[in-house]
Amino acid sequence: MTDVSAPSIVQSAAPVSAELPPALATPPGAGAVCDASGPKKIGRGAAEGVFLGGPVMVAHASLTARRLGLSPPPRSADMLDVLELYAFVRPAKFCAPSPSGLALALGRSEPKGAEAQAQALRDAALDLLNELTDPAYPGREDAFTLAGTLDRAGWSWGARVLAALQAGPLRDRRERGTGLDVWSRLAEWEDEAPRGEAGSAPVDSESARIRLDKLLQASGLDETRPAQSDYAAEAAYAFSPRNEEGRPRVLLAEAGTGTGKTLGYLAPASLWAERNAGAAWVSTYTRALQRQIDRESRALWPDEAERRKKTVVRKGRENYLCLLNLQDMMQAAQLGNGDLIGMGLAARWAAHSRDGDMTGGDYPGWLPGLFAAAPSHQASPANLVDRRGECVHAACPHYRLCFVEKTIRASRRADLVVANHALVMTQAAFDGARSARGQKQDGETAALKRIVFDEGHHLFDAADSAFSAALSGQEAAELRRWIRGPEGRGRRGRGLEQRLGDLCADNEAAAKALKDAMIAAAALPGEGVSGRIAPASGEINPIGPIEAFLVAALEQLRARSQETGGTEFGLECALRPATEPVLEAARAAARAIAAVEAPLLALSRHLEDILDEEAAELDGAARARIEGALRGMDRRARMTLPGWRSMLAALEEGGDEPDPDFVDWLSAEAAFGRIHDVALRRHWIDPTVPLEAAVIMPAHGVLVTSATLSDPAAEDPFSLARMRTGAARLIEPARTLKVESPFDYAANSRIIVVNDLMKDDPRQIAAAMRELFLAAGGGGLGLFTAIRRLKTVYERLGPDLAKAGVPLYAQHVDPLEVGALVDVFRAEQDSCLLGTDAVRDGVDVPGRSLRVLAFDRVPWPRPDLLHKARRERFGGKTYDDALARGRIAQAFGRLIRRADDKGVFLMLDAACPTRLFAGLPPGTEVQRMGLAEAVELTKSFLDPDAT
Repeated sequence: MTDVSAPSIVQSAAPVSAELPPALATPPGAGAVCDASGPKKIGRGAAEGVFLGGPVMVAHASLTARRLGLSPPPRSADMLDVLELYAFVRPAKFCAPSPSGLALALGRSEPKGAEAQAQALRDAALDLLNELTDPAYPGREDAFTLAGTLDRAGWSWGARVLAALQAGPLRDRRERGTGLDVWSRLAEWEDEAPRGEAGSAPVDSESARIRLDKLLQASGLDETRPAQSDYAAEAAYAFSPRNEEGRPRVLLAEAGTGTGKTLGYLAPASLWAERNAGAAWVSTYTRALQRQIDRESRALWPDEAERRKKTVVRKGRENYLCLLNLQDMMQAAQLGNGDLIGMGLAARWAAHSRDGDMTGGDYPGWLPGLFAAAPSHQASPANLVDRRGECVHAACPHYRLCFVEKTIRASRRADLVVANHALVMTQAAFDGARSARGQKQDGETAALKRIVFDEGHHLFDAADSAFSAALSGQEAAELRRWIRGPEGRGRRGRGLEQRLGDLCADNEAAAKALKDAMIAAAALPGEGVSGRIAPASGEINPIGPIEAFLVAALEQLRARSQETGGTEFGLECALRPATEPVLEAARAAARAIAAVEAPLLALSRHLEDILDEEAAELDGAARARIEGALRGMDRRARMTLPGWRSMLAALEEGGDEPDPDFVDWLSAEAAFGRIHDVALRRHWIDPTVPLEAAVIMPAHGVLVTSATLSDPAAEDPFSLARMRTGAARLIEPARTLKVESPFDYAANSRIIVVNDLMKDDPRQIAAAMRELFLAAGGGGLGLFTAIRRLKTVYERLGPDLAKAGVPLYAQHVDPLEVGALVDVFRAEQDSCLLGTDAVRDGVDVPGRSLRVLAFDRVPWPRPDLLHKARRERFGGKTYDDALARGRIAQAFGRLIRRADDKGVFLMLDAACPTRLFAGLPPGTEVQRMGLAEAVELTKSFLDPDAT
């Protein structure tokens, strides 16, 4: 256990020492170090020597190591990562993980070149240490206590941070504790009386315009934009009262980039919330837009304290820090089994976080990956959030401090709830299922009556994910773990018996059902299932009927999917006609699933009886625990397990004829040529059927909006949007609106199809991107439709750009998650980035940081079994065209984000049909030319003075 004692400390007048180790910057193709004498360039060999040879300061140790061709370093007293210092000094404050990101976060200009970056890194360290010496530095006592603990644990910054903190006032204390127990310093949530049903007062168009004018003034924007005002006026329709049940007011609204649609719909939404004492929900697809909407709500409520009450960002439980998980990992680390320094920095963040959101909130996502550490030891969301549904609710000692519970309660009182499509759909489906059985709604989204779906072009895909089912080895193993708890050594977690055993002890029927569920769950796959059903070597050894079914499924997959090229990228095949071994194994698997389902349903009923019969005796904590357990069991016993069982049963009931509403298939996921999971999957051909039933129809008003909602090439531009949102089946027809972008795309953009490249030759694609990115001086984004091609191009492109001093980052290559990569790309104006769909959808980079965007080839939809079924249902070739056209339009929309942006959009696929550019803004013109001409045009357009 870490020693908690600390010497008595009094205020020190000694200044913080400026003696720091050299700062090392390694932008591609160059290196530089900076000490007290100033920066100097060094070669790669010298940079490697500095990195390995002694005390050194870096920004992101793992990324620096990769650039030097080295393995990520472990923590050591000689490796001082300035990003960790930033995380300590400014917890829960944004910083892009690079020297440039640190400089910008500290109010300095972007450093250009290796020497400037090394100097910036040293300056950042000095700025941060000096910040700690300020007598007004907040929370000095808590910071000093934690810094002492981290110093004793070997933190490389410990002594310097302690010295800086001692330069300010400190109380004389003999015992200070460890500072790790963040839960002792968090505020508890307080329950309030129910708000009640929202009213039905309308929002008229003129009121929406007036509110928008006030929002613009509050944002410091004086210009009048008629298109934005018209958008706000039309959006008010979705906030007018419906006249009949099942007839929501639905508006499909396309607003071109630069229209200002966020404030445009926040105007009527906030008015409706004020007039009706209800919460308007805004749902997005990406985390970046959630953050943007949250920021823009400042125009509504400039006072930060008021805004925190009025605006709440909502995500699923698996996004928020679990304090019990943090405590468990902290205790293990104190005993030598984990990263105590990482846990301590996570605790410091938790004390300052707005809402405990670890995925897209104010948690620095780069923090866990700075040094080499076992994945199970990292202070990462994978370890610190409740991904497995094992929450013990009121039995948790931190229940009154829980970030999830705080956010849920805050959303019930808020005027604006900023959620995401996945949460809205899964929770609405869950509440609908409970309501159908006569049970009360969960409450988390019970007030989901007025919804704005921003990024509405993703609604179809989000519904596809939310309303699908998959019986796989990993999913079944997770269910077993949820019921029985962790069964391996050193595994954290809490099974049903630990969560409910004491509550069921006095109820014989409930105790029996719990015991039966534990026994039945033993038939589900356990840990290491992939090694038994698809071993890399040795014999197949399935345990239990589910694993036996997956083995039979894999045999069918291998027999019928040889044309896909083996197992390098996974396998898939149609479920029907199923082989006899699959049919036989499916019967046994269905019986095993039913045997698990029955006692869980019985346990659920008995717990409901306890709530009813013992209402007078149950305290609030026990009731909360039972209600939390019921939510978990409802999801599994009434949704997941019946879904699995119905898929298996359909094999016999349906014979060889496929279900007209679903696509059923077998798949195997693979990595590095090895299969690691096998699954039976079922998706709706049209997932807007359940979307309409669970979300759209129960609502009173719905606004679906996007910059790329319509398809100009179609006879009815909104026909595809109606089909992919479920609006086509509404009794009350959806209204439509299209507002053009105010930007001058004809003057500010160029669209080029390069027609002399072989798209299947990665050398040519790499050479093309090299010349185009260099012609622009950086600021290039390369988009790929396959990860393998991205990696191949990166290997060839990186060294060439490095020679020119242009940094190159890549998704699936660099040790950074997508959001952090985009943050660095945005911060470094002349860097370049390679990515796939996630980058295309998540990039919001105004200004010069993005000035060239190149597709490696046409983004056709992948022709898998599911897509082929949908293509047949929704229009054949025209459906493919519409999807590709939409993806190109979405990517183009990333390029011009402000009126003064300039950019070049390139397609490196000569076969790209002109019709796929019909979704781009009016006035744009597609030019076809060779690479040399495209390079010259790019250079002259972006920098006319250079020619």
